[in-house]
Amino acid sequence: MGMRMLFTSTLIILGTGYLFAMVHIFASHAGRDGNPGISANDLMIAYSGSKTDTRLEAALKGPMANMLPDGEKVEISAWVRGGKQMDVYERSIAPIISNRCADCHDGSNPHIPKLLGYEDLSNVAEMDTGMDLFTLVRVSHIHLFGITFIFFILSSIFIHSYIKPLWVKCALIALPFLSIFLDIASWYLTKMYPPFAYVVIGSGALMGTTFAIQWITSMYQMWFYKLPPEVTDNNGAVS
Repeated sequence: MGMRMLFTSTLIILGTGYLFAMVHIFASHAGRDGNPGISANDLMIAYSGSKTDTRLEAALKGPMANMLPDGEKVEISAWVRGGKQMDVYERSIAPIISNRCADCHDGSNPHIPKLLGYEDLSNVAEMDTGMDLFTLVRVSHIHLFGITFIFFILSSIFIHSYIKPLWVKCALIALPFLSIFLDIASWYLTKMYPPFAYVVIGSGALMGTTFAIQWITSMYQMWFYKLPPEVTDNNGAVS
């Protein structure tokens, strides 16, 4: 019972964390192509850049879409398209940035652009080229370590489950680690060749599917499943 409580509590926290991760992915990438929801085009823009928008416009369509009213987003886009004139910036754009953006984009976080003046805003109003190599490397090592530990813990629980044939169980343990490698590698490949965004989607789907199978199987067998009589002896040990 003690082991079941430990494993169950761990699975609940891991499952909740995975759901929040999915929400974060959606909020970070959805809408970059100007359409609601998340699609391969959104991932292409995130990693390889937009062919039509600047970095500023791509952010306003994607992760920053809910930070400003539509009217202010249109006004900023018109300023960018109109040549980024200084007088228009001082009259109309600077107050928007001060009210909506300055609290977070004040330069204190090195991972997000500083937007405290005309020059700062002009720098992010250049053509969007997607994630830079340094950002990809930084995010890659965090994901490689973090997700590997998550699936190591999950698989350490799932390995106690009873599944036949054995190769199915082994495949379910190995597949998420393969999907981690494919997912990270496809970020770099998408930057060079955008259609690899479909590999990002496929590897993410594979990772999520194996997570769900391991999670549900572990929970069900711990609390509801009874081993077949032929695999137990009189003391209840698995043969």
